[in-house]
Amino acid sequence: MPKLKIFNCFEVRNETATSADLYFYGDIVSDWWGAWQEEDQYPEAIKNFLSGQQGKSLNIYINSGGGAVFAGLAIYNMIRRFAETNAVQVFVDGLAGSIASVIAFAGSMPPKIPSNAFLMIHNPFALVEGNAADLRKMADDLDVITGGILNAYMEHVREGVTEDQIRGLMDAETWLNGQDAAEYFNIETTESVAEIAAASGGYVARVHNMPKDLVIQREAAAAKNKTSDNQDARSAELIQNKKRDEIARIIINSL
Repeated sequence: MPKLKIFNCFEVRNETATSADLYFYGDIVSDWWGAWQEEDQYPEAIKNFLSGQQGKSLNIYINSGGGAVFAGLAIYNMIRRFAETNAVQVFVDGLAGSIASVIAFAGSMPPKIPSNAFLMIHNPFALVEGNAADLRKMADDLDVITGGILNAYMEHVREGVTEDQIRGLMDAETWLNGQDAAEYFNIETTESVAEIAAASGGYVARVHNMPKDLVIQREAAAAKNKTSDNQDARSAELIQNKKRDEIARIIINSL
């Protein structure tokens, strides 16, 4: 049976013979099946994209609340390998939160973060059900995963910053604007931009310590866009219906 061509919501913008732009403007998900928004990204799509960009410079733009940890680590490592032989510049446009904050450091040079954009770093979390032994094992597993994320951060800290400091920031779920982040990490702080779009995706809603000014900004953006809610909902419904049709086609053709 010939291999089915799966619908791909992955989008590359401004691709030329010498450069390309890559956007992380939704959730980081494990695979195509979990990409329910056009903005969502997953490792296979990134792998396929990078394979066609050798010899080019790459600009990466991030406005994401994060997502699946292992998917994000895979993407980080793939981009890091690409950056060994190609110029990669990362820009944090609004929020690089959770595992997206790790991807922010995947470039060949320090990421550029405006003073009114944010890194949000915290410990990974998981949903689990089971008996006491299951819950204890998950807690132990999360400690190990936390250590892996911490190792990634420590590759990009400023001289003199300790592992205990970064672990403390993770424990507290810390929001760092560009200026604050520069106290801990090797980044380039840029001037504030006039307006930053709220990060899309479901993972932003799971955080606890979002700065008040960012909450106000998100609420204002939501109020401003309220008149287009019906249109947005219809657009989202069309995207989901298209994906369901693709899934049904794949299942039918596999029978």
